Amino acid sequence: MIVPMKKVSLIIRGYQKAEALKTLRKLGIVHLEAAEGSGSRLEELKERLSLLENSLFTVSEKKIKNLVQRSMEVSEAIAAAREIAALSEEKKLCASQQITLKTELDRLSGWGEIDPETIEELSEKGIDISLCEMPTSEYGELDDSFKTVCLQKTKTSVKFVLIKSGEEAEEPDAARLKAYRLELPRTSTSELRQSIAEIDERISGIDREISSFADCADGIRKAVKVCEKEIEFETYATGMATEYLSAEGKGNVSVSYITGYIEAENLPKLQQSATVNCWGLLTEEPTEEDNVPTKLKNNKFVSLIYPLTDFLGTVPGYFEYDISGWFLSFILIFFGIIFGDGGYGLLICAVAAVPIIKSLAAKKEVSPVFLLIGLFGLSTIIWGTLTCTWFGLSSEQLPGWLKSLSIPVISNVYADKLWYPFWTDGEFGLTTAQNLQIFCFSLALVQLSVAHIKVAARNRRSIKLLGDIGSIMQLIGIYYVVLSFVVNGDVFSFGLVLGGIPVGTVALVLVIAGFVLSFVFLNYEGNIGKSILASMKNIVSVLLGVVNVFSDIVSYIRLWAVGLAGAAISATVNELAGPLLGNFMFAVLAIVLLVFGHGLNMILNILSVIVHGIRLNTLEFSSHLDMSWSGHKFVPFEEQLEK
Repeated sequence: MIVPMKKVSLIIRGYQKAEALKTLRKLGIVHLEAAEGSGSRLEELKERLSLLENSLFTVSEKKIKNLVQRSMEVSEAIAAAREIAALSEEKKLCASQQITLKTELDRLSGWGEIDPETIEELSEKGIDISLCEMPTSEYGELDDSFKTVCLQKTKTSVKFVLIKSGEEAEEPDAARLKAYRLELPRTSTSELRQSIAEIDERISGIDREISSFADCADGIRKAVKVCEKEIEFETYATGMATEYLSAEGKGNVSVSYITGYIEAENLPKLQQSATVNCWGLLTEEPTEEDNVPTKLKNNKFVSLIYPLTDFLGTVPGYFEYDISGWFLSFILIFFGIIFGDGGYGLLICAVAAVPIIKSLAAKKEVSPVFLLIGLFGLSTIIWGTLTCTWFGLSSEQLPGWLKSLSIPVISNVYADKLWYPFWTDGEFGLTTAQNLQIFCFSLALVQLSVAHIKVAARNRRSIKLLGDIGSIMQLIGIYYVVLSFVVNGDVFSFGLVLGGIPVGTVALVLVIAGFVLSFVFLNYEGNIGKSILASMKNIVSVLLGVVNVFSDIVSYIRLWAVGLAGAAISATVNELAGPLLGNFMFAVLAIVLLVFGHGLNMILNILSVIVHGIRLNTLEFSSHLDMSWSGHKFVPFEEQLEK
């Protein structure tokens, strides 16, 4: 359930802000509304946090096994972070210099050893030497007056030395050659290589120095948490609204106030603290205009879904629904259908069992993540048992007792059999695949009906309830339409009559009557006329709503389709590896192929659960609940917790 909240506003004397916040933090029961802090102290803390986080990232890359972490005070961690930052900055500078030198060396790579000092000495003696590179065609056109020494000649270019004595006349085509002259380096190529080697050695030294701080990781991590708490405190302290009031005989008195939310059951604690500390306290019921945080409270079993919703970052709004129990129930079913293979379920359970057993042996609390994974594995085993699907093996390869555990109408053992519903008199039948489709559509009917029943329960004291009933009627009628259009139009015909009841006609009547009820009452807010007018204004959306119900139900066929694709992949892997297993020489290759193929299939199935299974809960199901997952977590303003 969503824990009931109260909106509270605290009024405090201006000079008591810091003390009041310390008291609130010690209580740890109030979620304060976001504030915009300011001031040099806050900027200093943010810079410190950035320093600590960057240094933590740096030392975390230097993981050393069995390293004992150093016990550190916050001040020591900050000092270590500054040293790490200085070393990192020096390393960046060295890397930049190294890139510059290597670029220069690469530019000169085709010229051999170059020493600009030697060339300068020759120039002082009257011999001007220039290194040039020009196209081969142009080199052949040079005047004979040019003294050149060819160093390297290819089809496209020529590298050569141009020699000019100081007594000789100026080159008639000097401007032309100038464009092809090589710019000499400031130092020789040998000195460039030596500088690069020295920088390499220094970078290695810096890495060793940074590695020496690897045992500070925990200390820096704790300092980060402390700094985050200080920033949070300073933000509220400087962002707290302040008013100046005139008090008789005392001049202007500053009064500060802050707003937050508290669990209704904890309100007496805050009231007691307000009385002791002489605070003004205003308590209100939250409204839909308020940014109320959400706190969920469920039993241990339902709470197993929290690791998944935390991973997805989905939080229901305070005025929305807590669907944790339904989410868990349906995602387990969806997971089992998508994976679809009992053998895969056994592997998943084995993976989850290892950490669970370790935790139990160490008498520690078992992580809900592994319990949830275990449930996913169990769900897959159950579905694999019901459909007789084990590691992609054909039914002929499975023992008889496994076949006997399956349900015939959806079992792979009877995949080639045609099932004749009693009302068809053996004329029209359903395949196993169609039976699985019916199961998926029935899941859609159940889940979406749950959504509308929850909405109807909320509107039970309003005539708007009739609109919700109309939505349920449409859902049931369109469910039959889907069976007729998608599964088998002969078996589920609109002329079908069972026990004197015209099923097809009833389905159409439910769709039409449900549409009318929804049209008239779904927007009801105290006046039927206004409700009808609102529906008429949005007539396109209202009509599309019927189509959306159809598409939402059909959308559940993705469970069968994805499960079928996974089964096909596993069967293909077995077919490829099967012939190799009969040959001892290729047995190892066959095992590698089986492990890789089935492993890849399981990874694809995990992605399918995220894309398809979760979508059905957070989109199709939630849209029928009018849920937007617009909430944010209840996070009380509290002291740093030691972990």
